Amino acid sequence: MYSELRGKVVIITGSTSGIGRAIALAFAKKGCKIILNGLEKAEIVKKVMDEVNNVAHTGKDQNSLHPQILFHPANMKKPNEIEDLVNFAVKNFGKIDILINNAGIQHVSPIEDFPADKWQDIIDINLSASFHMIKFSLPFMMVNSWGRIINIVSAHGLVASPFKSAYVAAKHGLIGLTKTVALETAQKNITCNAICPGYVRTSLVEKQILDQAKAHNIPAEKVVDDIILAPQPIKKFVEMEDIAEAAIFLSLSSARSITGIALPIEGGWTAR
Repeated sequence: MYSELRGKVVIITGSTSGIGRAIALAFAKKGCKIILNGLEKAEIVKKVMDEVNNVAHTGKDQNSLHPQILFHPANMKKPNEIEDLVNFAVKNFGKIDILINNAGIQHVSPIEDFPADKWQDIIDINLSASFHMIKFSLPFMMVNSWGRIINIVSAHGLVASPFKSAYVAAKHGLIGLTKTVALETAQKNITCNAICPGYVRTSLVEKQILDQAKAHNIPAEKVVDDIILAPQPIKKFVEMEDIAEAAIFLSLSSARSITGIALPIEGGWTAR
């Protein structure tokens, strides 16, 4: 079943850490050619590239002399760099099969105090970047009459939380973008879906835990139990590997009729 993914070209934004890194590892294990992306320091990028290369299953039909894992440092706030990332993938691998829009940032603040620059950054990276990535990638998918677009959203694309106005707005917008692209590509053998994780223990969430602990003057463990995991009935963090496996499934031919969905993987959060 998974052999059909071998040789597919996958772009994953924000893939030098967290969920994006886990997705890159999962696709590399299936023999895909990966374009990593992020703004991490060179030593971190090298470490992640080595990790992904180490798990890559290239198969006998691959040219072992040609790099299967490449990196592009496009800043997701800059459309010209996003376009260059897409062209880089096509120049090196000849096509784009699967696009994973994963890059994201967060800022927590009451709306009356929310800094305008933070609002704009979150909208740019969490929403507009996905629009530009899709816009520039779609023509190459259409040429080959095949494509998979997967937007890593959040449970906050389905529900709201206080003090996250920009994040919630961007993620709700990303689900709307997902549905629109799904309709526009429905007869082109291209699907577009969203995955909506609950809380995953990433560096983004770790920062929230520390910030909440400081703000409420309580231990970090209490923040996790009483605040972070309060909306997730299973009372456990979602595993990054679960998100990655969902992305793998949505990329298979058996998922050809699944398009325009927002798939919750959030421990029962939205069942309430």
